Amino acid sequence: MEKSPDAFRTISEAAEELDLPQHVLRFWETRFSQIKPLKRGGGRRYYRPQDIDLIKGIRHMLYDQGYTIKGVQKLLRENGNPFVVAIGRGDVAAVEAIAQSQQADVEKTVSEEEVLVGAPKAKPSKRFFGLGRGEQEGPVPADAESLSRDNRALLQEALFDLLECKRLLDQVR
Repeated sequence: MEKSPDAFRTISEAAEELDLPQHVLRFWETRFSQIKPLKRGGGRRYYRPQDIDLIKGIRHMLYDQGYTIKGVQKLLRENGNPFVVAIGRGDVAAVEAIAQSQQADVEKTVSEEEVLVGAPKAKPSKRFFGLGRGEQEGPVPADAESLSRDNRALLQEALFDLLECKRLLDQVR
């Protein structure tokens, strides 16, 4: 008899559903504070449906998109659990809605800072986005090691967006 989608899962059931070894689930609990299965007597774990959805998103980001654990931690920190859950479900509309909402929050914060400080904040240069190559002031870094963590994270996010676009285009064909 199959369990209801709302039923809690043991670690063995969760591991089977997620196609992951049990030890990976235990390890990810130590790396992602957002994964919090219920623990009963004897330390037995029970995963809620929202835990399973979050782990699916984390698994997708790590295994399919090539993110590092630190990269996924940063995405969770900056965008929250719903963002990673939506990615795991392949819900592009939800991912875009969350990203747009966050962009609006950033723009609101920037405009509030402009009012408080009295001068507009500097915007990223064209060089940052790889535009205006004829206008750049210095050489473009040749290797990823010379990129800052923030720039690498932005590039990873851009890569995810491009891969998602490719997936959508492939579906149309």
